[in-house]
Amino acid sequence: MSLLGAPGNRDRRRPPLLALIVLTACGPGAEPSTPEQGRTWLAGDHHIHSRYSVGYADSTTPPTPIVGGGVEYPIPMNAVMARRFGLAWMVATDHGGPNHSRVNLELAYPELLLSREAVPEVIQFYGMELDTPGADHSSLIVPHSHDEAERLYDLESGFAKLEDYPVDPARDTEARMLEALTYMRDLPDPPVVIANHPSRSASGPGEYGLDTPAELRGWNDAAPEVAVGMAGAPGHQAGALDRDGVANRRRPQGGYGNYPTLGGFDQMTARLGGFWDSMLGEGRRWWITANSDSHLNWREGGSDFWPGEFSKTYVLARRSHEDILEGVRSGRVFVTTGDLVSELYVTAYDADGTGSASIGGSLRITEGGNVRVTIRFLDPEGPNHRGDNPQVSRVDLIVGQVTGPGADPTADSNPTARVVARFGPEDWAREDSYWTVSYVLEGLSGDAYLRVRGTSSDALEPEPDARREDPWTDLWFYSNPIFLETRL
Repeated sequence: MSLLGAPGNRDRRRPPLLALIVLTACGPGAEPSTPEQGRTWLAGDHHIHSRYSVGYADSTTPPTPIVGGGVEYPIPMNAVMARRFGLAWMVATDHGGPNHSRVNLELAYPELLLSREAVPEVIQFYGMELDTPGADHSSLIVPHSHDEAERLYDLESGFAKLEDYPVDPARDTEARMLEALTYMRDLPDPPVVIANHPSRSASGPGEYGLDTPAELRGWNDAAPEVAVGMAGAPGHQAGALDRDGVANRRRPQGGYGNYPTLGGFDQMTARLGGFWDSMLGEGRRWWITANSDSHLNWREGGSDFWPGEFSKTYVLARRSHEDILEGVRSGRVFVTTGDLVSELYVTAYDADGTGSASIGGSLRITEGGNVRVTIRFLDPEGPNHRGDNPQVSRVDLIVGQVTGPGADPTADSNPTARVVARFGPEDWAREDSYWTVSYVLEGLSGDAYLRVRGTSSDALEPEPDARREDPWTDLWFYSNPIFLETRL
């Protein structure tokens, strides 16, 4: 039964309840964006819920979706708040349930079309938070096209594990997810899948739950251009904040109730030499992102920041759907919390200076040669969205060896990953508004990768986040890697 009439005659008119938001978004000061010449760092969020993350009335068979029964915010309101907090792009990602594919197709998508008109400054993608077969949740980002609505309907109705009623156990297996990824891989314009909050169900360090190292490797093996990474910094980071902004409530940061986040980051990312380094050590292009997972803002009693209020995923891209998604797929990404930095350039140069590579790229180098690494970042002078002006206290350069695929798909460690240099303010040089530092990696033997992280704290490694910890006091940023490929 269609929610808005027969499938072949769907009505995509504007929902009447959104008139007030349309006027707000198009009012004074809402200047349309203009395309950038070349690529710049564009902040975004790939995991945002709206009122189409529905509740369900169990009194009917199948259960009836209740718009606003799970999350209250319309999609244009999310876009308005994303614009307010400095985002250039976002993805509408409502999660599923019985027959939710029709909710997305007939209700959420028309509202997304409205939102694109109302808030043109924010490039808005269509997607969903997939109730992933055999796993936890994932952001599914659909390429912008004339048939994007039908593409998502096809994927959700065919593969979301909660779509059927009653629930079909055959839809909730790892094999089913691999089938889904193979199907996505073979599409003319494949989507992107990012594992959300991958260790939220973990019971301890290296004790994984719904998402396991072997499972994520299987995804990447099946569709390396689709399953490209995971959320390094999960959403729900405002759990400890009460309505006046004081860290007073005992809700865990990120919703990680068993084993906590580390400096606001998932253990799969934050543990030096851990799972992320093990993936990079196999040469996998496995990227990290950050998101809000916005459901209900902390000012209204929820656990969430608005999109862009605390976490940002920066993509080096032109202002277009196509180039932003290609940037995510290619790893031209760094992430930050609390607006600790707003631009980050990491560049590796070969020995003679003729070749170079940046975040997400690879550089061919001579066996036994040197590589010069430059790090250039912008530490904003103005206040962040808490009214603070946090300062970068240290930047770390991390290097690990690339040894190729391992024999053990459950591996979650790379003992070669290490911090080769730590840089404090006394090491940086000022160039215009940027801080810069250079370092030479000498005598590299074999393939390797490098990545950069930085912090506002004095902790040498990110520490477990305690209950009632103020998330604004422990900020970090992470780059995605550069791969160094040796030649004889």
